[in-house]
Amino acid sequence: MSDFLFKSLEELSDGLADKAFSASELLEHTIAQYARLEPRLNMFSHVDFEAARISAKASDDRIRLGERIGVLDGIPTSVKDLIAVKDMPQRFGSRAVSDKPVAEDAPSVERLRRAGAVILGKSTTSEFGCKAVGDSPLTGITRNPWNTDKTPGGSSCGAAAMVAAGLVPYAIGTDGGGSIRIPASLCGLFGIKAQFGRVPVFPTSATPTLAHVGPLARNAADAATVLSVIAGFDRRDPASVQGGLSCLDSIRQTPRRLRIAWSPTLGYGRVDPEVAEITQKAVALIAGLDTEVEQVAHVMDDPVDLWTAEFYAGVGTKLRQTVLDTPAMLDPAVLAVLHSALSQDMQSYYRKVFDRYAFRETMRQFFSRFDLLLTPTLPVAAFDVGRDVPPGHEDKNIVSWASFTYPFNLTGQPAASMPVGMTKHGLPVGLQIVAPSHDEAAIFDLAARYERATRTSQVFRPPV
Repeated sequence: MSDFLFKSLEELSDGLADKAFSASELLEHTIAQYARLEPRLNMFSHVDFEAARISAKASDDRIRLGERIGVLDGIPTSVKDLIAVKDMPQRFGSRAVSDKPVAEDAPSVERLRRAGAVILGKSTTSEFGCKAVGDSPLTGITRNPWNTDKTPGGSSCGAAAMVAAGLVPYAIGTDGGGSIRIPASLCGLFGIKAQFGRVPVFPTSATPTLAHVGPLARNAADAATVLSVIAGFDRRDPASVQGGLSCLDSIRQTPRRLRIAWSPTLGYGRVDPEVAEITQKAVALIAGLDTEVEQVAHVMDDPVDLWTAEFYAGVGTKLRQTVLDTPAMLDPAVLAVLHSALSQDMQSYYRKVFDRYAFRETMRQFFSRFDLLLTPTLPVAAFDVGRDVPPGHEDKNIVSWASFTYPFNLTGQPAASMPVGMTKHGLPVGLQIVAPSHDEAAIFDLAARYERATRTSQVFRPPV
């Protein structure tokens, strides 16, 4: 196999198992492609190819001895720079953070290593994950492989760009308001945040009640495989969910008849007409896949104030001294929202906390009628780099323009984005799939049906 670009996780794993190529050969090819793609896309904040070579050699030794650990063994990947990776810096996309290597892996990284994954390095992020586009003061602009003048979205920008460009079959991102689903939509990928706590988070996030860790991949089965590896309880995260997760079962089992709500706007979003048309066509196709689809015009009022109060208050508290002492170190757009969040009084903040619990109950009752909720993942396709919000959404802030993702960080329930079409300018469009609490299986069930019906994973390959 001379070209590994755009091979699925399953294809690469089978090739290694069959000894069609070695893990070391796969890694060296990946490093060569990195040299070609990185100057154009700016995907990494840090790389350590020597450590990766040691990991690949260990995988080759296991394969030679017939002791291969599993599907991820010997396959390159990356970890977002909001997640701790031992012996690598954790900069959070910020000049205000030391480049000193950290001493401990996050639980998700520990599990990748135990599964034999070959970690290339850290992927780029917007500063502290605070923007829904792909730039930071530390690393500059990360670009979209479909059109390098466009943003890949954020904050898991580097992860999405390298998977979309075919460099790696999957990458690990985070999602506190849509930061996996947003770049998945803009880059033509499947990305999922599972149930809150399904993948443990440690060290504690700056947004501990909103943060999720999860995979971006080019199809649902690859994402399910990775999620099954990194999910499960960890004592360091008191919110983590007991027990593992076998997402592949929901893809392979006989599909159930699904009751689906389709909401083109959730009741408040402003959607670009072309995005609306593409997602509507996808839903019409889904309606023929042994489902009952009901259009629901109004699901909720916009909960952006609840999300903003929680997310930016957390980041602002973490960065308080930087905000006060050296504000010029921070992205000006991020600084502005942090100032606003830190100006909240305690009574106002806790009123929003209780409003958040009321919102969760409203959503619980809504999902008593439905197995899934579908929305456009985003109101727009990818837009020009250098902008914090898309054209026509200047009245929104640096995340609220992504109207449909952050509500489900407030509720903590599983939510994913899958690619469902292309604009006339050749840019991907995503459909968001939201499940009731703890029911990731329903998401993977529907995504697998859609991929089988459309052969989606064979289509979304950018020209970069």
